[in-house]
Amino acid sequence: MSSKRSRPPVRGHRPGRPSGAWRRGAAAGLGSVAGQVFLLQWVMVLLLIAAGAAVLAWQNHTADVQAAGDRSLACAVGLAESPSTAAALRSPDPTAALQPLAVRVGRSAGVDFVAVLSRDGIRYTDPKPDLIGTRAAGDFSRALAGQSYTERFRGAPQDAVRAVVPVKDARGAVVGMVTTGVEFSTVSAVLGRELPLIAAGAAGALALATVGAGWVSRRLGQQTHGLGPAEVTRMYEHHDAVLHAVREGVLVVDGEQHLVLANDEARRLLALPEDAEGRHIGEIGLEPGIAELLAGRRVATDEVHMAGDRLLAVSHRPAGRPGQRAGSVATLRDTTELRALAGRAEATAERLHLLFEAGARIGTTLDVVRTVEELVQVAVPAFADAASVDLLDFVVAGDDPPPVMPESTRRVAARAVTADHPQFAVGARVPLLPATPQRRSLEEGRAVLVPDLAAAEDWRAPGPGRAERAIRAGFNSLIVVPIQAGGTLLGRANLWRRTERPFGPDDLAFAEELVARAAVCIDNAHRYTREHALAVSLQRSLLPGDLPEQNAVRVAYRYLPAQAGVGGDWFDVIPLPGARVALVVGDVVGHGLHAAATMGRLRTAVHNFTALDLPPDELLSYVDELVTRIDQDPPHGVQPGQITGATLLYLVYDPTTGRCWSASAGHVPPAVVRRDGTADFLPVPANLPLGLGTSVFETHTADLPPGSRLVLYTDGLVENRDRDLGTGLDLLRTVLRGGAGRGNEETCDEILDALVPPKPSDDIALMVATTCVLDPDRVAQWDVAPDPAAVGPVRAACVDQLTRWGLGDTVFTTELLLSELITNAVRYGAPPITVRLLYDRALTCEVADASSTAPHLRKAAATDEGGRGLFLVAHLAQRWGTRYTGRGKIIWAELALPDPTDPTGRTGQPPADPAGLLPDLGDDAVW
Repeated sequence: MSSKRSRPPVRGHRPGRPSGAWRRGAAAGLGSVAGQVFLLQWVMVLLLIAAGAAVLAWQNHTADVQAAGDRSLACAVGLAESPSTAAALRSPDPTAALQPLAVRVGRSAGVDFVAVLSRDGIRYTDPKPDLIGTRAAGDFSRALAGQSYTERFRGAPQDAVRAVVPVKDARGAVVGMVTTGVEFSTVSAVLGRELPLIAAGAAGALALATVGAGWVSRRLGQQTHGLGPAEVTRMYEHHDAVLHAVREGVLVVDGEQHLVLANDEARRLLALPEDAEGRHIGEIGLEPGIAELLAGRRVATDEVHMAGDRLLAVSHRPAGRPGQRAGSVATLRDTTELRALAGRAEATAERLHLLFEAGARIGTTLDVVRTVEELVQVAVPAFADAASVDLLDFVVAGDDPPPVMPESTRRVAARAVTADHPQFAVGARVPLLPATPQRRSLEEGRAVLVPDLAAAEDWRAPGPGRAERAIRAGFNSLIVVPIQAGGTLLGRANLWRRTERPFGPDDLAFAEELVARAAVCIDNAHRYTREHALAVSLQRSLLPGDLPEQNAVRVAYRYLPAQAGVGGDWFDVIPLPGARVALVVGDVVGHGLHAAATMGRLRTAVHNFTALDLPPDELLSYVDELVTRIDQDPPHGVQPGQITGATLLYLVYDPTTGRCWSASAGHVPPAVVRRDGTADFLPVPANLPLGLGTSVFETHTADLPPGSRLVLYTDGLVENRDRDLGTGLDLLRTVLRGGAGRGNEETCDEILDALVPPKPSDDIALMVATTCVLDPDRVAQWDVAPDPAAVGPVRAACVDQLTRWGLGDTVFTTELLLSELITNAVRYGAPPITVRLLYDRALTCEVADASSTAPHLRKAAATDEGGRGLFLVAHLAQRWGTRYTGRGKIIWAELALPDPTDPTGRTGQPPADPAGLLPDLGDDAVW
């Protein structure tokens, strides 16, 4: 075959393009790329097919051996587990019984031999009768141990795959063995039948691969025109260079560092001379960096070099193998305008990412200070090298905006990349001086730029010394941005930069956008702070300030508003007639101003109903009806059902008897700590909350010894997100049991320390009351016979008792009141009639009878003979009223005792005769 190298070029034929006859001849030769590829493919396929056939034959043989073992084991197991086999082994002639069976089993199972052996390995059966009675070769210890197994047996009479299975009697004892197997010759015969199929498949695969390789080689020969590897490599290098020259400048340099090729784009970008091709790269006026890159073999991709006023991205790739100087190819792209656009696009993308990050990181809480700190953390160092935020005082305090611009702001947050930035300290007041950028930004409502801090003077006024230190620290520019939302000015943000690129006009819009996003969050936090402060103020104004004076209990209390918002928890201590006291704790559903206002309404309602002196269960019933009516007719703008669900605990304690009555509307039970240190919860009936109207309230009665401590609280103390109600009650009981000997204040502190988390999610009201008992010497009681003549002796006994108490100044008034009350009880009441005097902070006169008819006050006409008794009682007493009991009613009246600090001592004296009614005291006919 002729080759291109041995033939002279044909006239008119382009070098490097072989003729059609040459191509057809080269395609069939092994010296071409196509021939070499064909040979390599055929050899590789042959090796793969041979290896695959060998592996397949080995796998088939292994599978045949495994199948023979499985078949032998199945046959042996079936024969060994047959009851007749064990019985035959114990018969006088096992061979006669088992030989026919073994022959049939071997034929049906397709095994070469089936032998039944004794425990000593003596054959009872065998396909070869002459072997019966001889010992089988091999170790049968595993079978004698009761184990079934298969093995590859080699030995007389024939190598085989053998299975050995023990034969067991009914007791599980091994009485013999069954061995079956397939001879290796049988397995090899099976493989011999499979080998022709494997060989046929391999031959077919080889033929198909040969045809495919030939087709691929022919196609490759057509594409390469029958060229050899060297020609194809050289043609690929040149054609690749030309391809890259279509859109980019292309330089081809040979191994001697001479310029071989430069397309038009390369000439334009590098301003090459016309005769540049063929000259050394050091003689054509290239930039030193580009010349150095082309002279070496260093690979470069988009390496930036300057060429005059152009910015070129140069890619360089050496040609040939390492160690050979076969030249190189370089491509060039003009990136002058693209670089500028990319820089602006990159900066824009970074700022958009920063704005997105600001939206995610700023405003995570409703705390003003925390929100401002998040702003400076986002701004530094991503946008500025230092940042500080100054707010007006009303923003942090939650107040309304001032009518005029204040003269200073307060530094709330500051952050810098360097510790030597001389900013005002957090918490310091920063003056707002006229004609400064800091003030001008607030007055004009726009960002103000100070591009050169060293040249500007007006920004230095708030702190000249700090300004000089800032310049020495390298800070060169400043942007002051007002923080405003909804037309309300909140403060300002100060952004500083010390890098080589100071702030410019294009940074103002971004700074305003960044601060505007934070301003919305700051305003939300301010509004929340203001609403929270208003709600707290409203709630505290509705809660009791100083507890009323009374001698029934000694009270200590704590109230903790929730961190997330004001709730409706409340408590109260209400003095009752007869030296008694009412302890009240309630919890309104929800948080905020509405909950606080609702709490005030319920507290007022309880006070009003307490004036009726009702038992606890009846009082709760009235409050429940009131809540139901309020929810059915809510105020304007309030959704129905916002009060339903409120809980209330009402407890009344009587110091004269040490007895307390309590009723609950869905409230947590009160705890009682007795003087011996034991603590438990009063079993107050667990009724439903207020407003549900589906349960009857019940009163629980308990006798408390003096010095007992009652603990009343709301559910926020014992229940939160991390602790259920039962766990909280157990913890409270534990704290109370360990507090024997502590005072009320100490008990409150210990309870809060043990049960309240750092940031409670619900309001907490806690009240600890230690019970007292009225001295028996200060209580006097008489039974009155239902006879008008009995009034005089009782009245005289009361006067004597007042004298013994040293209350002689109140005798006249008290005698008038008792005469009226006792006389009317005898006249209009029902026996038994009892009179009781209580000497406490006030003197209480009580007249009890069995009648449920209550008197009422009216104004008698001038011609009426009676009707003025209760009018005089109401006029003489400090207060009076009626209390119903289970056996009737009690009419009571309280008289103020003389004030020791009053030098006249007139308190308790009867007032002037109103309208001349005193002569009619004994003629009152109105009850």
